[in-house]
Amino acid sequence: MAATIKPKKKGAEKKPAPVTKKTAPAAGKKTAPVKKPAGKTAGKATPVKTAKKPVKNTTKKAVKPKKTARVAVKKTKSVSVNRYRCRLCGYVYSPLRGEPHNGIPEGTEFDDLPETYVCPVCGQQGKGKIGKWGFEAWRPTRYICSICGYVYDEKRGEPHRGIKPGTKFEDLPDDYTCPVCAIDPRISVRLGRIFKQGFEPLQSA
Repeated sequence: MAATIKPKKKGAEKKPAPVTKKTAPAAGKKTAPVKKPAGKTAGKATPVKTAKKPVKNTTKKAVKPKKTARVAVKKTKSVSVNRYRCRLCGYVYSPLRGEPHNGIPEGTEFDDLPETYVCPVCGQQGKGKIGKWGFEAWRPTRYICSICGYVYDEKRGEPHRGIKPGTKFEDLPDDYTCPVCAIDPRISVRLGRIFKQGFEPLQSA
């Protein structure tokens, strides 16, 4: 009799081994670096080399003080301002002031005034129209401090301060200060020293 061949069971077949694929790292993610084994220098601090600074010589040379020359106080030059006073009422025309309200600007000399010029005070007082013919040359001899009202009189001078009688106001030294404001602490502390610029001429004789 012929031998019967038994069919092989399906489960007995050998399945091939699954192939494992290497997965690529995800984009954007960094892989941790592999730590290298520490060498012999591990645990020892590396010494920092510091540069040596050059030592400065602390001994300074003696500096001789400079000689400062004494500056003499200069006197202001006498500035001649031609002022004119009305002989009737005493009004003083000054080119430094002019008469802007009458259309005469500052700096206009008396000789440059129009022939129709009249005294602005006499007309208001009803004394008539006094023209240029009623004025005479005049210069102030007394100056008043605009802060305290002290009056410097050229005839009197200030002998106690070394200013002789008859000294013109223009000839006073540049460092001249008001003698009253200088001793008043309320003025000297708040406003400082009041020099010649703080004085105004008295328009009276």
